[in-house]
Amino acid sequence: MIMTDKLEAILWSIALPGFAQLLNRKFVKGIVFLLLEFLVNVNSHFNMVIMHSFQGNIREAIEATNYQWLMFYPCLYMFTMWDAYKDAKGETPPYSYIPFVFGAYFVTIGLMYSPSLKLGQILFGPVWLPILFLIPGFLIGSFIRSMFMRLKVE
Repeated sequence: MIMTDKLEAILWSIALPGFAQLLNRKFVKGIVFLLLEFLVNVNSHFNMVIMHSFQGNIREAIEATNYQWLMFYPCLYMFTMWDAYKDAKGETPPYSYIPFVFGAYFVTIGLMYSPSLKLGQILFGPVWLPILFLIPGFLIGSFIRSMFMRLKVE
């Protein structure tokens, strides 16, 4: 069985959810993740939202967003990354899923507040604010993981 290493798995999952599963020859899982990604992406208008965001048109990005669909994206995205990570070659440390889970939680919160929350005078919108929220999500998840490791929670 050919398996990617953990960094390669994460990077391919960031590129497109399902790619790392295909590389790890988990074809059914990879195709399901790809189909779910396309379903959420198309119905949320996420490619248009990304384009507007990169061009600095945050109001247009907010107006183009179908939040009912896009709310599925953070958990799907982070779960496919975790799944690719755990299936890749090399040891998977205990509780290594926790930063991914908290990343998903915080990105979802960032997405919920993205139409209105400003940092200073800047409205970041549905792409940039969730990405910013990923940072404290991973940090808090990593802290909780380290606490679990110290306490050896079973």
